[in-house]
Amino acid sequence: MTDVKSPPATAPAPSRPARPTPVRLSPVDLVGLGLLGVRIRKLRAALSALGISIGIATLIVVTAVPASSQAALMQQLSALGTNLLRAQAVSAQGGGEKSALPAESVDMVRRIGPVQRAAAVANTHTTVRRSEHTDPGAYNGVSVLAAHRDLLRTVGGTMASGTFLTRDNDRFPTVVLGSRSAERLGFGALRPGQPAPQVRIADRWFTVIGILRPVPLASDLDHAVLVGWEAARAELGFDGRPTVLYTRARESAVEAVRDVLPATIDPQTPGLVQVSRPSDALAAKRASESAFSALFLGLAGIALLVGGIGVANTMVISVLERRREIGLRRALGAGRGQIRGQFLTESVVLSGFGGAAGVLLGCAAAAGYTTLQDWPLVLSVTTAAATLGGAVLIGVVAGVYPAVRASRLTPTEALAST
Repeated sequence: MTDVKSPPATAPAPSRPARPTPVRLSPVDLVGLGLLGVRIRKLRAALSALGISIGIATLIVVTAVPASSQAALMQQLSALGTNLLRAQAVSAQGGGEKSALPAESVDMVRRIGPVQRAAAVANTHTTVRRSEHTDPGAYNGVSVLAAHRDLLRTVGGTMASGTFLTRDNDRFPTVVLGSRSAERLGFGALRPGQPAPQVRIADRWFTVIGILRPVPLASDLDHAVLVGWEAARAELGFDGRPTVLYTRARESAVEAVRDVLPATIDPQTPGLVQVSRPSDALAAKRASESAFSALFLGLAGIALLVGGIGVANTMVISVLERRREIGLRRALGAGRGQIRGQFLTESVVLSGFGGAAGVLLGCAAAAGYTTLQDWPLVLSVTTAAATLGGAVLIGVVAGVYPAVRASRLTPTEALAST
């Protein structure tokens, strides 16, 4: 019998070693890894953060300084009476002397919703003299006006000395002099403790209790002698009908208030009521608001663009400088996701540090400049927080490309680079 030889047994093929599975990093480890490059290269990290902080500080300054300048400009324009309206009675066609407004017109105007304040003056058609021996014609051009107690606040006037008409003294024979009328009558500042001077109006003596500074919004008051409303009724035979009415309204509703003022003041003959149009300063104020808004957007966009380019450039250079480190980590089993996370975290950390420093630097610079210019500082916590968040977002966007580029390097390619 022929022995049948069995075929030789085939040796088992050697098994391939299993590819190591990268360890998933916790957020704390990822942050520590991202801070590694910052700790090792402190000077480079400081210079990179400095570039970012300069960009963010620029953003803070170019928004805070123009906003503060705008606020100062708005205050100056508001001081010009952008929300002040002046209504007066005019004579009918063929008439001679100007007519007066209805006695209840001030109360009617105060009932208009957007009206904040209303006051009136009325010509008493009397003359004023320094003494009974003075020629009445010597003070032509100085008018004696009955005035409401709210007149000073309504027209934005201030006192040079003394006090204005109040609830306690407007019923008595007391007067307040305009700045020019005080000069014409020969009175200087009123000094406490000294006897109050007096003037003679309609053969009656009135005590001077105050002198006004010049009133830019109502220059006719500079040449006036103001008597309390009730005192004018009792002492001068005043009939209670105003001739000029001043109204303060909400700035956004000035035009609407102006449209309804004539019919409100005099429903019977609104055509005999002349109302000044809103000040040209109001139009200038609104135009400047629009211009400043466009300026803010443009400057903020430029600053953000410059900051983003700086971060991206810093991270690209960092990848080129650390190719050996990347290759060594890849050879030791680090996955592409870990490399991406490392460089993206480092970019966010640099942007965060630079952004925080930039916010502080920008706030300090804006505060110093506005203080020197005597402007109100316009800088909200929301703006600073949004700017810091924008810096972190810039770090994320700017670090995406360098992080992806670093993760695509193979170990051999990275380690072979010199």
